[in-house]
Parts: sequence; structure tokens; C-alpha cells
Amino acid sequence: MTERLAAVFGCAGDVLTEIEEAFFRDVKPIGLILFARNCQTPEQVRILIQSWRDVVGSDDVLVSIDQEGGRVCRLGPPHWRSPPAAAEFGRLFDVDEDLGVEAARLNGQVVAAELRELGINVDCVPVLDVPVAGAHDIIGDRAYAFDPDIIAVLGRATCDGLQAGGVLPVIKHIPGHGRATVDSHEALPVVSASREDLDRLDFAPFRTLAALPLAMTAHVVFTALDERRPATTSPAVIELIRNDIGFDGLLMTDDLSMKALPGSMEDRTRDSRAAGCDVVLHCNGEAGEMTAIAGCVGSLNAEGQSRLDRALGRLRPPEPIDIPAAVARIDSLLRHVSAGTRT
Repeated sequence: MTERLAAVFGCAGDVLTEIEEAFFRDVKPIGLILFARNCQTPEQVRILIQSWRDVVGSDDVLVSIDQEGGRVCRLGPPHWRSPPAAAEFGRLFDVDEDLGVEAARLNGQVVAAELRELGINVDCVPVLDVPVAGAHDIIGDRAYAFDPDIIAVLGRATCDGLQAGGVLPVIKHIPGHGRATVDSHEALPVVSASREDLDRLDFAPFRTLAALPLAMTAHVVFTALDERRPATTSPAVIELIRNDIGFDGLLMTDDLSMKALPGSMEDRTRDSRAAGCDVVLHCNGEAGEMTAIAGCVGSLNAEGQSRLDRALGRLRPPEPIDIPAAVARIDSLLRHVSAGTRT
């Protein structure tokens, strides 16, 4: 078996440059992540993805995107629908639990159908973070609710819909980003909540959905677990994710280029892998940073390869869906939320 680099990379534009083709052909990462800069039209996205698959020489790869809904959508009009924010399903759930679950699952299936048609097989959703009063709004309406039990129910419904549509979900940001008082894209959040409070609130949705195949870490310091290092680079927190929360799927970092992480790109890469992350994620497509990561990240180890194989093994042919009818149903349900009526 060809060794695969334990990394998921972005690319700079809407086509691969010759330099990118040579880089990806040489290092053979396990995945690609797309952003709005990479997505102009459906045909262009399909060609980009297929060209990337061709240069890495494998179909057993993760082609991912953040198509959460609301303000975090990499695909949008005029070519793609803008899905609702997670909080809209939470508000519907407050009115009628069954309809909230129905809408979240149906939305996941619609999103999956749109992604799969492009060649994308991973959506970095659901957000299982539990917001608390006074936290930064970087999570905000990306969260389903303030109640960890509701978050788990709607997160599971979204995962069920995605998987029914032939796309793998990624639970994030494990073990929780909801208490962060700063945006981890810009600075390092430090959470001083007690272990008891973290267990009760933050970790609860991740425990409930720990059997899912893929997860993404939080660039957050939890002083009750590790006074200095964020979860992504903390052996103590990764051990908790594995042994306490019980997640045994493929664990990837959040984006290594975010400003929350200290040190050089090489430091971030080595520290993440040493802590126990299976895979590093790097999103901005900057060639020098990707080269630095590739030089020190290493290949998937046997456990990581097994986890990747198990994740890919959960991909299945999509269930049939009438997308216009499904979208009309979702829209109809959500229109009734503000009135607090049942449909």
C-alpha cells in the first residue's frame, strides 16, 4: 500500500497550478479541503476535484468542505442553495421536537446530494459546541442550541441525513469550543471552567456522538486539563477525547494556519501529531506552509490508516431524494418557527 501523508490541504484557486500538481503528486495527502475561492461553478468544481484525485492517484481520499449553513457556507448562490444556520433547527425543535429532527435530517440529506454531485464526500459539520453566556460569537448560530442534549439530537439527525446522502460528517470542535471568549482564528482562547462543568456541558454532545467516523479538534486551552497547551496539541486532552469521550474515529486538527496556535508551522505540525492527532488540516493553500508541513508531518500510522479505512467504509450510495420537494418541506417547517405554530 502506498503511504499517504497524514494531512488534508487546501489549494489556492479554482484550478490546480503546475506547482500544486507536482506537490500533491509527490506528497500524496489523504485529503483536500475546498473553500469559496475554489468554487466558481459546478463543472469547474468537478474538474478541480477530479484533477486533484488524478494527481494523488487514489479514490480512497477525503474531499471536504465546510457547508454548515448560515454564515459558514463555501457554496452559495447563484449555483448552490444557502442552507439554514444550525440555530434555526434548534428553534424549530423548541416548537416541535419531531419536526426539528425531521428538518435537520432532511437538510443534511439535501446538502449531501449537492456535495456528492460535485465529488465531495465529507462535510465538516455538525458543530456540537455548546455556547455559554459571554462567549465570543464565533460559534453563535452555528450551534443548534444552548442545551447539550438538544445539540446531540439535532447533530445526530444532521449526520444521519449526510450519511443517507453518501457524505461523511465531521463532529467539531472536539472537545468543545462554545466557551471561547475570543475567536481562535485570531487568538488563543483559554477556558478556565472546572472539569465537572466541562463534563456536564461541553463534552456531553461529543460523548453522545462518539461513534461517528471523523472529528476535528478545538484550538482551545482547557486549564482543568492542560494549563498551557490547546486541545489540538495537548496529549492530555487527546487522551480524554479517546478514553473519556470515547471517540475512536479519525481525528484531525482544526486549521493549523489559525492564529490560536503558537510556533512555526513545523512546530504546530509536530506538536499536533505528537499529541495524538491522526491528521493535520491546513486550509489557506499557501505553498510554503504546505511544504513545511509535508516535510515533518509523516505518514498515517497503522491506527490512523485503520481509522481512515473505517471512515471510508461508511460511505454508501445515496438514498433517492426529491431535492425541490425536500427544500420546500424544510422551508415550510422553518417559516413556522417565529409564529410558534405546528405544521
